[in-house]
Amino acid sequence: MKQYSQERKEAVLKRMMPPENTPVPVLVEETGISGVTLYHWRKQARARGLVVPGDGRNPEYWSSEDKFGVVLETAALNEAEVAEYCRKKGLFTEQVDAWKKNCLQGNTSADQLSRLARKEVQKARNENKQLKRELRRKEKALAETAALLVLRKKMHAIWGENEDE
Repeated sequence: MKQYSQERKEAVLKRMMPPENTPVPVLVEETGISGVTLYHWRKQARARGLVVPGDGRNPEYWSSEDKFGVVLETAALNEAEVAEYCRKKGLFTEQVDAWKKNCLQGNTSADQLSRLARKEVQKARNENKQLKRELRRKEKALAETAALLVLRKKMHAIWGENEDE
């Protein structure tokens, strides 16, 4: 088995990490290091808690593990530090906020989720009921207007056009 220096290993891992996020097959071609070795290095880096997707995908398609790693890395940072972190990693602060929200919701119990779902369903029903009420009111107004127009036509047909109008 070929030995690589720690500097070389870190340099390759850095290319796997955001913002470059270079896929492993591309690194195999560029560096000449076997894919098995690169995947092993990536696995070790993940075990250390680093975010190393190395798959070339958009951050929105990263694994839950990688997204959770970013949330953990940014948990103790203030807003300015999170922004700096995101610039270095090629992320948006909104992405990290959304991932954090998803992580927090992931620990919500089934009972809480069903309560939230029931509230959302009730809200949608109330909105639907209100929209139906409004639609009926508008349909009645339209029907009344149409009836008045028909009556006006009949009146003009019977008595003729009035010059005051």
